[in-house]
Amino acid sequence: MDIKRITSGLLGFPLVLVVLIIGNKYIVDIALAIIAILAMDEYFNAISKIAKPVKWVGYVSCISIALIHVIPEAYLGISFTLAIPIILLILFTQVIVTEMKTNFKDMAYTFFGILYVVMLIMFFARINGMENGNILIWYAIFAAWGTDIFAYFIGKYFGKHKFSKISPKKSIEGCIAGTIGAIIIMLIYTYVANTFWGMHYSYIAIGIIGFVLSIIGQIGDFAASSIKRYVDIKDYSNLIPGHGGMLDRIDSLIFLAPFAYVLFMFI
Repeated sequence: MDIKRITSGLLGFPLVLVVLIIGNKYIVDIALAIIAILAMDEYFNAISKIAKPVKWVGYVSCISIALIHVIPEAYLGISFTLAIPIILLILFTQVIVTEMKTNFKDMAYTFFGILYVVMLIMFFARINGMENGNILIWYAIFAAWGTDIFAYFIGKYFGKHKFSKISPKKSIEGCIAGTIGAIIIMLIYTYVANTFWGMHYSYIAIGIIGFVLSIIGQIGDFAASSIKRYVDIKDYSNLIPGHGGMLDRIDSLIFLAPFAYVLFMFI
């Protein structure tokens, strides 16, 4: 049994709990911006083996997460619309100003990192800002981390069939158990929300959402692993003992965040 992994999880979860329960949406946005900076730094360190990312653009993009609920709602849509063109404009300007010392490959890897880390984490902030967002956000967390926990323990002790060469330690049994476990946790949470907090969430709808988000989260996990394999590293960092880096810990969570945001609109 991986004691470091379990200890880190037990210590980390209460911190997440405190921030999401006690902190208002502005505090949560600041916390997400800090998480994004840590994850972006890990991504840049990994990619620096094959390119020279424009780091300052990535870090500034991370800070923008803290402003999501500062910008008036009426202007938020246009801000999202212009974000990608503005980032591209800045990156191409960097290429021109440096006379291609920053080249297209450097720019492309930087742009992907911003889309992958910043844009996805922004949806997590958007979920928290929804009506009953402080309740809904836990569905996303349980879908991702519930899948990880069940997949890890079932796969470790009962996994016989390897799922993919991208992540050799993952098994088909673990992936299936992860999805089932996540759905069970989300249904239990739904009972608590409906019984004690006056919600009226459909168990069938939550079960379907749990299934979809768990699958997407696992794809997100494999996506992060494929990047690590491409640059030949095991973990993005050793920030969290037993778990690797920040990006290792949130890879599935941020990947499912945009889909969770859309699905939550229907419940």
